[in-house]
Amino acid sequence: MTSSISESALIADQLRRAFEGDAWHGPALLELLDDVDAATAAAKPLADAHSIWELVLHIAAWDAAACRRLGGEKIQPTGVANFPVVPKPTDAAWRKSVAQVKRTHDVLIKTVAVLPDARLRERVPGKKYDFCHMLHGVAQHELYHAGQIAILKKAQAAVARTK
Repeated sequence: MTSSISESALIADQLRRAFEGDAWHGPALLELLDDVDAATAAAKPLADAHSIWELVLHIAAWDAAACRRLGGEKIQPTGVANFPVVPKPTDAAWRKSVAQVKRTHDVLIKTVAVLPDARLRERVPGKKYDFCHMLHGVAQHELYHAGQIAILKKAQAAVARTK
C-alpha cells in the first residue's frame, strides 16, 4: 500500500508536532513555553544547566542552521552561534525570543513540507549523513530540549515555593 503523502510532508508534520503540539509523547515545546515569563525563562534553578531562555535561542539557532543547510550552506554553529547570548530579561525581550523561535521553526516546516523526497537522500553539506537523517535529528533535538524545559520549569517552581 502506498501513501499519497510525501515523506517530506510527514517529516514536516513531525517537526510541527514536536514544536507546536498534538504530539503523542506529551507537551510540545510551545505548549511548555505557554505560561513561562521572562524571569522563569532566565532563571537557572539547576547548577550547570542552561536556562529555558538559552535553550529557546539554541533551538532557534539549530532550526536556522537546518534551513541554511537545506539551502546548500556548510554550517556548524559553535560558541554564541550555538547558544546565543540571552538579552536583558524583560518581558518584551522574552516575547521577542519566543517569536523568533516560532518564525524560524515556521520557515523550517514550510521548507521541509515542499522538499522533493529525492532531496531527503542528498548529503548535508560537510556531513556524512543525508537530509532525512538531519531532519529527524532536528525533531529529536527539539523534543530533548522540550524535556529539559519541562524539568527546568518544575525545578524553578520548587525554588519559588521555598522562598
